[in-house]
Amino acid sequence: MQKNELRIIGGQWRSRRIRFASAPGLRPTPDRVRETLFNWLGQTLDGLHCLDLFAGSGALGFEAASRGAASVVMVEHDAGALRTLRANAELLEAQQLVIVAGDGLEYVETTPQRFDVVFLDPPFASDLAAATLALLPPRLNQGALVYVETGESNPTWPAGWVQRKQGRAGQVRFALLARE
Repeated sequence: MQKNELRIIGGQWRSRRIRFASAPGLRPTPDRVRETLFNWLGQTLDGLHCLDLFAGSGALGFEAASRGAASVVMVEHDAGALRTLRANAELLEAQQLVIVAGDGLEYVETTPQRFDVVFLDPPFASDLAAATLALLPPRLNQGALVYVETGESNPTWPAGWVQRKQGRAGQVRFALLARE
C-alpha cells in the first residue's frame, strides 16, 4: 500500500484502495480497528443512516457506505481532506454519501437529521469528543450507537452514555456507546 492510501475492508467496495490527504492530526482508523468496529456493528449496515463527524480520511464513512448504509453524511473542515473525500466518492460512484464542508459541532447543533450510527473520531489533542457527545442525543434515532476513538489512556464518558464495547490498538482507545 502506498503512503496516504487505505483499503476498504468489507462490503461492495471490499479491497478497493482510496487515497487520503495529508493534514495535521489526520490519522485514518487502522484496518484492525475498523474490522473490530464492524464486527461489533454487524457486517452490514443495510438501511441505516450514518454520520461520520470529523471525517478526515473518510475511512469509517466509506466503510459504512460499502456495507449498505442508506446514507452517510461526512463532515470535514479541512479543504485538502474535503477535496480527497469528494474525489473518492466520485471514484466509487457513492450515491449514498453527502459530504459537508464545515465544523462538526456546528453541524450537530444545526442539522435536523437523525442517525442510527455516529462515527466520532476528532483530533486527539482536542476536547471535541466530550463536547460532541453532549450535543448528540437529539440527533440520534432510538437504539443508535456512537463509535468514539480517542488517545486518552482511560477515557470517561459524559453522564447518560453507556459503554457497550471497548478496545485498544497501540495508543488508540475506541468504544461503542449508547444512550442509557
